[in-house]
Amino acid sequence: MTTGFSSGSCRFADYFVICGLDTESGLEPDELSALCQYIEATKFRDGARGKLARGNEGENFEQSPLRRTFKSKVLAHYPDNVEWNPFDQDAVGMLCMPKGLAFRTQMDSREPQFHSFIITREDGSRTYGFALTFFEEVTSKQICSAMQTLYHMHNAEQYDILHTPTSPQGPEDQRRQHTPSRPMLHAAPAISRLQRFNSYDISRDTLYVSKCICLITPMAFAQACSKVLQQLHQAVSSPQPPPLPLESYIYNILYEVPLPPSGRSLKFSGVYGPVVCQRPSTSELPLFDFAISEMFNLLGVENVLQLFTCALLEMQILLYSQHYQRLMTVAESITALMFPFQWQHVYVPILPASLLHFLDAPVPYLMGLHSNGQDDRTKLELPQEANLCFVDIDNHFIELPEELPQFPNKLEFIQEISEVLMSFGVSPEGNIYSSDSQAKYRGFRAADMVSDKRNGNLASPLNSYLLRENETIARLQALVKRTGVSLDKLEVREDASSNKDGRVQCDEEELKMHQLNIQVREVFANRFTQMFADYEVFVIQPSHDKESWFTNRDQMQNFDKASFLSDQPEPYLPFLSRFLETQMFASFIDSKILCHDDEEKEHTLRVFDARVDKIRMLNVRTPTLRTSMYQKCTNIEEAEKAIEMRVSKIDHTALHPHLLDMKIGQGRYEQGFFPRLQSDVLSTGPTSNKWAKRSAPAQWRRRDRQKQHAEHLYLDNDQREKYIQEARNLGTTIRQPKLSNLSPSVIAQTNWKFVEGLLKECRNKTKRMLVEKMGREAVELGHGEVSITGVEENTLIASLCDLLERIWSHGLQVKQGKSALWSHLLHYQDSKEKKNATPGSLGPPGFIHDTERRKSDGGGSVMPPLKISLIQDMRHIQNISEIKTDVGKARAWVRLSMEKKLLSRHLKQLLSDHELTKKLYKRYAFLRCDDEKEQFLYHLLSFNAVDYFCFTNVFTTIMIPYHVVVVPSKKLGGSMFTANPWVCVSGELAETGVLQVPRNTLEITFECQNLGKLTTVQMGHDNTGLYAKWLVECVVVRNEITGHTYKFPCGRWLGKGVDDGSLERILVGELMTPSSENDERMCRTPPMQQSPGMMRRFVTISPNSKPKLNTGQIQEGVGEAINGIVKHFHKPEKERGSLTLLLCGEYGLVWALEQVFQHGFKSPRLFKNVFIWDFLEKAQVYFESAEQREVTPDENWQTRVRHFCRFMRAINNAPRNIGKDGKFQMLVCLGARDHLLHHWIALLADCPITSQMYEDTALIKDRSLVNALIRVLQTLQEFNITLEASLVKGVGI
Repeated sequence: MTTGFSSGSCRFADYFVICGLDTESGLEPDELSALCQYIEATKFRDGARGKLARGNEGENFEQSPLRRTFKSKVLAHYPDNVEWNPFDQDAVGMLCMPKGLAFRTQMDSREPQFHSFIITREDGSRTYGFALTFFEEVTSKQICSAMQTLYHMHNAEQYDILHTPTSPQGPEDQRRQHTPSRPMLHAAPAISRLQRFNSYDISRDTLYVSKCICLITPMAFAQACSKVLQQLHQAVSSPQPPPLPLESYIYNILYEVPLPPSGRSLKFSGVYGPVVCQRPSTSELPLFDFAISEMFNLLGVENVLQLFTCALLEMQILLYSQHYQRLMTVAESITALMFPFQWQHVYVPILPASLLHFLDAPVPYLMGLHSNGQDDRTKLELPQEANLCFVDIDNHFIELPEELPQFPNKLEFIQEISEVLMSFGVSPEGNIYSSDSQAKYRGFRAADMVSDKRNGNLASPLNSYLLRENETIARLQALVKRTGVSLDKLEVREDASSNKDGRVQCDEEELKMHQLNIQVREVFANRFTQMFADYEVFVIQPSHDKESWFTNRDQMQNFDKASFLSDQPEPYLPFLSRFLETQMFASFIDSKILCHDDEEKEHTLRVFDARVDKIRMLNVRTPTLRTSMYQKCTNIEEAEKAIEMRVSKIDHTALHPHLLDMKIGQGRYEQGFFPRLQSDVLSTGPTSNKWAKRSAPAQWRRRDRQKQHAEHLYLDNDQREKYIQEARNLGTTIRQPKLSNLSPSVIAQTNWKFVEGLLKECRNKTKRMLVEKMGREAVELGHGEVSITGVEENTLIASLCDLLERIWSHGLQVKQGKSALWSHLLHYQDSKEKKNATPGSLGPPGFIHDTERRKSDGGGSVMPPLKISLIQDMRHIQNISEIKTDVGKARAWVRLSMEKKLLSRHLKQLLSDHELTKKLYKRYAFLRCDDEKEQFLYHLLSFNAVDYFCFTNVFTTIMIPYHVVVVPSKKLGGSMFTANPWVCVSGELAETGVLQVPRNTLEITFECQNLGKLTTVQMGHDNTGLYAKWLVECVVVRNEITGHTYKFPCGRWLGKGVDDGSLERILVGELMTPSSENDERMCRTPPMQQSPGMMRRFVTISPNSKPKLNTGQIQEGVGEAINGIVKHFHKPEKERGSLTLLLCGEYGLVWALEQVFQHGFKSPRLFKNVFIWDFLEKAQVYFESAEQREVTPDENWQTRVRHFCRFMRAINNAPRNIGKDGKFQMLVCLGARDHLLHHWIALLADCPITSQMYEDTALIKDRSLVNALIRVLQTLQEFNITLEASLVKGVGI
């Protein structure tokens, strides 16, 4: 599209090329494409039945000679070379005739075919080619007789094969024997066609061979080039010779027709009529000259949008069609619609047969594969499909990768595009038949339509009969009704030329094409302008000079993704979070950073920025544009006007073709044959050429001026060019395969580049994921933004899964299933189970003899740790019925391994089975490059540094087994305990309900729907039997799939008349980290000043052992607890931890206030414990009596008292047996929720009961300390605290 067309060129065309049969060298089979066909055919037929496998795509040797491919040669090209665009013979030869020469007889159809192609150079700049292939009679006797000989040989071979019975007769063989006379090779419908294909009789048949004429141009003026070539072909096929020799016309187009300057139009003469081309100005969208309507006709809007989404997310895209031109049109249209972004990866719209191994590329690509029209999709074996978007253009059908996010505002967008298409009479649903003319299409009756149910797409004009049939159109219809446009009234625009007859210089079809193109492109461009209207705000300008920024480009963040996403409407996130990770987005932002001012900006960036500014001006009233309101495109009119202006008033006319100085007898005309042209006249241009001479110095002068200008701004132009180029190439190793005849060494080198690229990508991905996850520490080290949202984490993990799939499918021997990783795992599982099934092996089948267990994984000695078993983890995934596909299973397995911190280890184990790896992978595969593989596993090992919950948080509905163990205290006779205990486990997603625990074992395993991260355990007993007193140390719960173990410390008694008389407690737990040897304290915050072990459990076992904290420590404790809660609310919602832990956990708010009330609390007698709750109850009694006596008139005081008493009553009347400390915990939680705590502290500080029950030194009696405490508690006012159900069960407030 826009990518740097070579600056040296100011001619319309650089080369004119003729390709075809070289009669000197005769018929050479095209070994490469033949070999590829042969391999394709044999590859997947088991054992090949001892003979050459007979595929109906047939190998060259078994194909009937007319169907074989022969080598085509570049017969001539003029001029020999131009310095700005060296002639690449291999590439041009391959792309002009991608399948080599084709032969026909007079019985076959021989329509000329036009197609275009593209050659991408090393530096990413492009050259376009336009080729017209037609058939010429073969005059050489040798060639004809060679063909006859080939036929005799072929028929004899076929005869042998027919009469040699092959072991089991396949249906194909039986079919063959039913056609006794004809060896039948093609599973083609009509026998007559076969007979015709399979015979060539030199005496009876005329032999024709394909020939190709081609223009190589710096810019893609597809319409103009196609006209020029068609007129040249017409000149040789018409009975009258053309007005001038062909050389004159070719000389004219090569040397006398300039490129139109930007914003101008140009007219020049073909053989029979004028040709007009026009080029957009610098403020318009870049040049695009293919018919976009063709793509919508072939695929339909819905499919085009899905394909567009895949391209934006840099998936692997494979287009498949019988027509080269269709492949090119779809590829170019999709990449053109991406404006202002540019496709950064492998781009080969037409993949020559000899480069099929390139489909193995483990990188994003956009390629076009030519189908021969006989194979269906199932025959096509592609190396990897986990991340593939497969587009069968001819059948109006598209296969999408799993988990493709929706494009933002998809329905409104489809509606807007459909309106444009319908105003031009193009059906939004696409239409298989029409590629040539709309008129043909309008003549179809609805009854003749062919429906393609596979994708819910009907090839249809919009009429009501079909609207009833088809849900997609029905949806559209409904949408249209809502927006108030009726389909019936949508008039098809009147022909542009009817009113301005004489003025329009190019034909109306072409004008219509330009109008439709620009309208559709404006609609697409407008989506990006709206979505990224304020992108500049989020660009992170480098703090260093550009040079050092460039050298550290890999590590630098260039865009504040988190802030940008936090501004976006929720429905956009799945798409946008993935889009911001793409190479095309990174390159776009890089070019933004590298351009200091408007003059230097790349064309696309300049146009885009101008549009963004315009939108901003229109929306002055709303500075932030973050609405999900759909804004339609408004600048279609002016864009169309610009084109119409250029077309109606031609700016430049080139020289007319004229007679050249040729020798007599040169340029003879022979009808039906394209002559060998006179190279002496075509090899050099005119010596004095006014525009060529004038423009070059001017160009250089401009360049020098720019150069000086740029030197003042720290980088000169060449350096900047180099940098921008490097920026584009970052992360992309190869843009286009080298189009030359491939030796094994070239293939090896290509694969080696892939291996290096994969490793680099792995390094960057792991680094990015860790930086995101570690958050704050990373930011302090200067790595980039702080937070990572759930959406973003999912995006990063999904892209890691894609990378793994690409690595696992690189160099696969045989493809099985859509996920290469999962199929490798299954092979591994099979081989291990076979080994274990053999007698003599010990241990349960399926467990690998990897008896290693994780040390201290969870409750130390309490639970034997989970076995580390790759196979067991696979089984868990296989048991999840919700996951249906292989790709899904592989992804789930990766997530589970990440969460268990075993990814690197599992993969290492998988790859340690060298026999299996050898069996599955070719020598050059990434997984067989030992050093790279080691480095790759080492990068993955770094994920063990952080905790992921990417399995638990994603599969929220699956059933998970949990194992619960209650640990009674060893000190005091737990063995005599007679009551029946119960537990109830709660997590972020759900809770279990009451589970009875058997008294003798004190452990249970149960299965329930995923609870998420665990937060609290309620436990208690039914107080039955003689000894219903129970001292519990802690409860340990483990998720049996992910192995996460949570410990809920208790250290208190449960029973009437002991401790605080509680029969149930709410315990708050935390995830145990496997590494810590000392399970005593699992707390996040560092301990406050080393005070004697402040564990709650010692507080009340005997009143004398209370740790005495001084007032400073207590204040600090309260401050820390409140601080934790404030920080919690300042984090983005997706990453907040457990609030329950901050309220009731160790050193949480409840604990801190407990310390406040225990300070200076008088304990009356030695053995009777007095609890804070006792004090609060007394205060309540006092307040209630005071209220009746109406002592204090102050209304504020009364409301506070009323609240306090209401809460106390509610908690005391609750049906639960949660002792006094449990009640105090409940009161604090409810007070925090309703923002009443500071009022209550003030009430209690003034209450006479306080002076009775506290010593004078107590904190609660110190006015200044109490005021400080109230101020601190007031900071909770602004937060909306929601409590977990388990904390407030049974209290109806």
